[in-house]
Amino acid sequence: MRKEGVGPNNFTFPFVLKACATCLALEEGKQVHADIFKFGLDCDVYVNNNLVHLYGSCKRVWDACKVFDEMPVRSIVSWNSVITACVQNLWLGDAIWNFVKMKDFGFEPNETTMVIMLSLCAQIGNLSLGRWIHSQVIERGMTLNCQLGTALVDMYAKSGDLGYAKLVFDRMEKKNVWTWSAMILGLAQHGFGKEGLELFLKMKESVSICPNYVTFLGVLCACSHAGLVDEGFRYFYEMEHRHGIRPMVIHYGAMVDILGRAGNLEEAYNFLMDVPFQPDPILWRTLLSACSIHNANVSDGLVDKVRKKLLELEPRRSENFVIIANMYADAGMWETATNVRRTMRDGGLKKIGGESCIVLEGSIHQFFSGCSKDDHESIELLLDGLNLNMKMVNSL
Repeated sequence: MRKEGVGPNNFTFPFVLKACATCLALEEGKQVHADIFKFGLDCDVYVNNNLVHLYGSCKRVWDACKVFDEMPVRSIVSWNSVITACVQNLWLGDAIWNFVKMKDFGFEPNETTMVIMLSLCAQIGNLSLGRWIHSQVIERGMTLNCQLGTALVDMYAKSGDLGYAKLVFDRMEKKNVWTWSAMILGLAQHGFGKEGLELFLKMKESVSICPNYVTFLGVLCACSHAGLVDEGFRYFYEMEHRHGIRPMVIHYGAMVDILGRAGNLEEAYNFLMDVPFQPDPILWRTLLSACSIHNANVSDGLVDKVRKKLLELEPRRSENFVIIANMYADAGMWETATNVRRTMRDGGLKKIGGESCIVLEGSIHQFFSGCSKDDHESIELLLDGLNLNMKMVNSL
């Protein structure tokens, strides 16, 4: 187009920027950004919206926010674009801040905004914030369409509130494959394997909805939690040969988990050896963890083969050494376990500390093992007081 002497306009650049974002072509996108200035289109709202999308897709959130902050004119799409950029790159505080500031600038969130914010809540597992977003949806009288309803089901399911997830799911008049998949996967991941499979069979009764790769991930996860090995193989075969969905790494990992949980360790190893690609470290670590859970004999050839495969692929991942050392310790092979930990120490590898969090009054409080918080003294005083109180109650 440029060679033909045809100059681009404000309709041309958004499509070019979308192409760059799709290909994650950051350098080409920067060149297009320079062209936008040359043609005097740096104040166009549609062009700038796509610039924010480009930089967000390429993980340049600071640049995305800079473009947004310098926009002389904004639309609701502008706000949605910058919030999406923050959510995708885990700038979660900035995403929430922009969501709150929208109203100050005279913009009311629409259904797309709510879907983006609900995906944020699902990522961080903040049920309180998710419920508040849901209340905003109701307060604004928004229609519970497929997109918004699915986002609510996904948020409640991932946050552990399966009761509300099912309530929203049942009240939705129209559901698509993503809605069903979110509910099936939510049930499966929280240990309700049989309920997840029952819902899948109910979904199959609908002629208009065909399962996709997420649906089958939920189904395989459900089989794993329900201990249904044969059914897992049947659905795995059905996924590819009946529905034409080529299994992904996560599906193979789910099958290894099914076999590992059932204690079929040798079968899981043979399954991994037959996969049509080089198994990644996650698959081998899944199998090694299964060996640990089922107290497999560390001197057994299978454990040794899995251990070697994993360390070949990830020779410097501390988690692998911790699993191996714990297996030796559980088997009473203390000297070997000590040698593994010494290898970690000599290699400069450190065990990743455990982490937990609680949501209190809408705020997330994180706790790390081996790391003291600034207010640890006040926490210790509180615990001492509670301990004294319990002793006094018990003595009455």
